[in-house]
Amino acid sequence: MTFIRNILFYIVLLGVIVTLHELGHLLAAKAFGVYCKEFSFGFGPKILSHQGKETEYCLRAIPLGGFVAMAGDTDNDLETKVDIEGLPPERTLPGIAKWKRIIIMLGGIMMNFILAITIYSLLILHSGYYVESTKPVINYVQEASPAEKAGLQAGDIISKVEFDNGLYINPDTYLEMLNFLEAYDGNGPWIISVSRGNEDITYDVYPEYVDDSSRYMIGIGFSNQAIETVKVNILNCWKYGFEYSMFVLKLTFSSLMSLFKGKNLDSLSGPIGIYTTVSETVELGFDYYLQLMAMISINVGLINALPLPIFDGGRVLLLMIEAIIRKPLNEKAQNAVMLASMAVLILLFMLVMYNDISRLIGG
Repeated sequence: MTFIRNILFYIVLLGVIVTLHELGHLLAAKAFGVYCKEFSFGFGPKILSHQGKETEYCLRAIPLGGFVAMAGDTDNDLETKVDIEGLPPERTLPGIAKWKRIIIMLGGIMMNFILAITIYSLLILHSGYYVESTKPVINYVQEASPAEKAGLQAGDIISKVEFDNGLYINPDTYLEMLNFLEAYDGNGPWIISVSRGNEDITYDVYPEYVDDSSRYMIGIGFSNQAIETVKVNILNCWKYGFEYSMFVLKLTFSSLMSLFKGKNLDSLSGPIGIYTTVSETVELGFDYYLQLMAMISINVGLINALPLPIFDGGRVLLLMIEAIIRKPLNEKAQNAVMLASMAVLILLFMLVMYNDISRLIGG
């Protein structure tokens, strides 16, 4: 029964994220009059379908994605080919203005961020309070601490913290920095950049594990006024939900950049890894499950924004290039770029599956 429950929560999580992403594309396309033959969650054989006034809404067998079959868009031809014969050009994707096509491509990414902001806002509202903090200004440095040995001083404003695995953050607040430090894996120094007067200085600080606190510390302190608890209501929760979403986006971007540097590749997870995380999170409670949904939604939005033609961000980039050079890109060049993107995606998929299976066997 537990396995069935976890599978259902897993499908619901992916279903909400993917469906809302594709809904963003669908709503934008319909707003500009583009003919949409099918709106689908999943790939493979159809399980359920409903024919709307113009669009067929489908549930397919493999719940690992989704798509909107739009007139003039050949990306989903393997699943649903849209016949554009007899359609006026303005009802096809290539027949509308490029700026409209860009909005359609970005619609899915925006829906992912809207979902995350909504979830975080409602969770903050449910808690009744939100913790705000000031800039990460060091108030004092403990004597003989790792921070003092490295050269940090009271009054320094921390502008960046990076781990040796490539993860980093440019904290706007003390709390952002504190939350980020929880990701430290116990290896290597904290590479801390500070502003001191008109100088920007970087230090390698080696943290020490403190048993009483059960975490790594470097011996710096902040003002008692660095953290303030604010009461939350239905009006201001959206502001705080947006702030927290931007913090998660920063961390996600940092993780993505570390992957491009060839670091943290073993942290990548695929369908099996996500299922395992969902199973663990469900045990902790529904609030944690919703937080995971919001975090994965931000991940999906950010990955789709990557400038690879296989993703929405890459298609936007190609459209912008076309707008600049004022002519369609060479078809041979487009195909070459698309094949290269597909190769990257296949290698990435093989890597995440290897990681998932390794954790499954090792765990």
